[in-house]
Amino acid sequence: MAEKMIMLGNAAIARGAYEAGVKVSSAYPGTPSTEISENLVQYKEDLYCEWAPNEKVAVEAAIGASISGVRAMACMKHVGLNVASDPLYTVSYMGVNGGLVLVVADDPGLYSSQNEQDTRMIARAAGVPVLEPSDSAEAKEFMKTAFELSEKFDRPFILRTTTRLAHSQGLVELNEREQVPDKLYEKNIAKNVMMPGYAKLRHIEIEKRNNELSEAANTLSINKVEMNDTKIGVITSGIPYEYVKEALPDASVLKLGMVNPLPKELIKDFASKVEKLYIVEELEPVIEEQVKSWGIMAVGKEIFTIQGEYSANMIRKAILGEDVACNAPAQVPGRPPILCPGCPHRSVYHVLNKLKFHAAGDIGCYTLGAVAPLSVVDSCICMGSSISSLHGMEKAKGKDYIKNWVAVIGDSTFLHTGINSLMNMVYNHATGTVMILDNSTTAMTGHQDHAATGKTLQGEDTNAIDIPNLCRAIGVKNVVEVNAFDIERLEKVIKEETAKDEVSVIITKSPCVLLDKSKKPVYIAHEDKCKKCGMCMKPGCPAMTKNEDGTIRIDDTMCTGCGLCESLCKFNAIELVKAGDR
Repeated sequence: MAEKMIMLGNAAIARGAYEAGVKVSSAYPGTPSTEISENLVQYKEDLYCEWAPNEKVAVEAAIGASISGVRAMACMKHVGLNVASDPLYTVSYMGVNGGLVLVVADDPGLYSSQNEQDTRMIARAAGVPVLEPSDSAEAKEFMKTAFELSEKFDRPFILRTTTRLAHSQGLVELNEREQVPDKLYEKNIAKNVMMPGYAKLRHIEIEKRNNELSEAANTLSINKVEMNDTKIGVITSGIPYEYVKEALPDASVLKLGMVNPLPKELIKDFASKVEKLYIVEELEPVIEEQVKSWGIMAVGKEIFTIQGEYSANMIRKAILGEDVACNAPAQVPGRPPILCPGCPHRSVYHVLNKLKFHAAGDIGCYTLGAVAPLSVVDSCICMGSSISSLHGMEKAKGKDYIKNWVAVIGDSTFLHTGINSLMNMVYNHATGTVMILDNSTTAMTGHQDHAATGKTLQGEDTNAIDIPNLCRAIGVKNVVEVNAFDIERLEKVIKEETAKDEVSVIITKSPCVLLDKSKKPVYIAHEDKCKKCGMCMKPGCPAMTKNEDGTIRIDDTMCTGCGLCESLCKFNAIELVKAGDR
C-alpha cells in the first residue's frame, strides 16, 4: 500500500517533479513559489537543483537541459515570468526534447507582490499550454501529467499555481520515481536555432501542435464533468473549484485541469446541458472571454471581481444572493509590515531620513523603508529598477536634481538585475549614488543563498561573487564599504559620495539579524536617565515602546542587541546587558 502524507502544495509539486523523473531544476526564490526548490533539494541524490541569479537564467538552464534530452523544470512567481518572457516565447516555437515544465505561482490578493497579473494571459500570448491543479494531490499528479504531455506534443508546459494552493496542505499519495530514459540528442538546427527563416516554419508547427492539444483536451482525464442539478452549471479550475464545491454542492461543475488551450467541444457540450452557466475564475476573465467568443451564454465578471482571492461565501452571495452572516471578528490593532528588530536596513534609512534624502527603491525587505516612521523609499517598480529609475531621473532633470537621491537595492536583487542597471549608469556618464544593502542572503523569501553567499542550493561550498570588485570591474571608481550600524561614518560617506560628479556605490555590509540563531545580548532603558527626547524612537524599532510617562521601555524578548538605539541616545539612558547577566 502506497504511503500517504499531508503536504504543502509546494512540497507536492516538488514530489511530483521527483516522481516524474526530473533531472534538472533551476529557480529564483519568489514567494509563493520558493518552497518548491527548498523541498526538491531533499531529492538531490537523484536530480540536480539550483538557485539561479534570475528567472531568465533559470528558464534558459532548463531549456538547455531539455535540449540535451532530460526532463527539466524552472520555478518562479508570476512577476518572475516577466523576467523569463524572452526565452519563454522562443522555446514555445522550439518545442522540447526532454519534457520541460515551468512552475509559475500567481498571487491573487497581493500577499507578497507588486501586482496581480494572471499567468494564463501570458501563456495564451506565448502559445504555451497551462495545467492548473486545485489541491496538493493534483499538484503532484499534474506535474507528472505535464511532463508526459510535454513530450507527447513537443510543447513546453506551465503548471500554474497560486498562493492559496502553494501554502495550503492536503493528503498526497507517494509513488516511486519514474526511471525516464534520456532522450537521444540529435542536431536539429531548424528546430533549435530560432533565426527568422527557421522561426517562421516553427510558428506554423506550434500552431499545429496546439490545435492537436486543444482537440486532445476534450478527452483528457484532468478535465472533469461532475453532473448534478442542471439548473446551475459552473466552469472553474484551480483553487476556485474548492470554493465552488463548498458554496454550490448541488451544482453541475466542469472542472478544468488544462486551462490553455481550452477543451472547446467539452465546454460546448457541458453548456448545453445546464440552464444557467457561470464561469468562476480568479483574476482575469481568461476562460470567460474565450467561452463567450464561441457564442455560449455565460455569467462571469458581471458578478465577480477581477481583484483578489475568492471565497465560498462570496460565490454563494454572487450566485444565490445569500449573504452569510458571520460573527464580527474581534477588533485587533492594525499590524503594518515593518523591518525586524535589529535589521541593518533600519539604521541606513534612519540616516537617509535624517539627511532628508529620497530613495529609489527595489524589491526586498528594504522596500519597507517606504512606511512611517522611516518614509525614505519613494518608488518601487520591479527587480533592479531602483538603479535604472534613478538614472532616468538624472537624465530627465540633471545631476543637481538627484543630489539628495540614492538608489537602494539588496545584494540578491543586485545580482538578479541590478548589475545591468549599474552598467548602464557607468556607460552613459551618470553621476548617481547606488546603495547596495548587503545582508548576505535573499532575506525576503526566507534566507535563500545566492551567488555572493558562497553556498549553493544543494549545500555545497562555491565561489562567492565579490560585489565590491564586481562594481569596480564594470567601471565604478568610487566603491565604499561601511557597517550599516556605524551611523556616524555612514552619514559622512553618504554626504561625500552623493556630492561627487560620477557614479558611486556604497555597500552597507551587515548580515540579516535572523541569520545568527544564537542568543543575543540585549539593551535596557534606564527610565531615571531618559529625557523623553524621542531620538531613539525615530528609527521605529518594534522592540521599543513608550511608557505612560513618556520614558522609553525596551522589550527584551524582541531586542537583538544591534545597538542603534544606544548610538542615538546622548544621555546614557540605554545600556547593553550581556545575555548571561540577565
